[in-house]
Amino acid sequence: MHKFHGLQLAIDLAVQQRDARLAALGQAQGRLRMGQHQQEQLQSYADDTDARWASGASVAISAELVRHHYQFVGRLQHAIGMQDGVIANLLRQQEASRAELAQAEAKVAGLRKVLASRLAVVQRAEQRREQAQMDEMAALAYARKRAATQMEESL
Repeated sequence: MHKFHGLQLAIDLAVQQRDARLAALGQAQGRLRMGQHQQEQLQSYADDTDARWASGASVAISAELVRHHYQFVGRLQHAIGMQDGVIANLLRQQEASRAELAQAEAKVAGLRKVLASRLAVVQRAEQRREQAQMDEMAALAYARKRAATQMEESL
C-alpha cells in the first residue's frame, strides 16, 4: 500500500473537503430555517395587527391614527417582502452548498475507484507472478522426476 500513499492522502483530503461541504450545507439549511421562521413571525405579527385593527373598526378612529396604521402596515409588508428576498438568497446558498457537496462526494468516489483499480492491477500482477512461480516449480519437479525415471531405466 506504500506505493499508493499519495493517492490515499488525496482521498483523505477529499474526504475532509467533503465533510466540510457537508457541514456548510448544514449551516446553510440552519440559516434558511431561521430566515423562514423570521418570515413566519413577521407574517404572524402582520396578521395579528390586521385582526386587532379589524376588531377595533367599530370605534371612532382619527384620520391621523388611520394614516399611522397604514404606514406601519406598509413598513411591515415591506419587511416581509425583504424577507422573501433573504429567503430566496438563502435558498440559492443552500443549493450551491448542495451542489458543492455533490461534487466533493463525486471526487471522493472517483479517487476511491482509482485506488481500487490500481490495487486490482497490483493484485492481478501478484497472482500472475505466483502462478509463474508455481508453474516453474512444477516444471522443475517434473524434470527431476523424469530424469530420475530415465536414470532408473538406464540402470
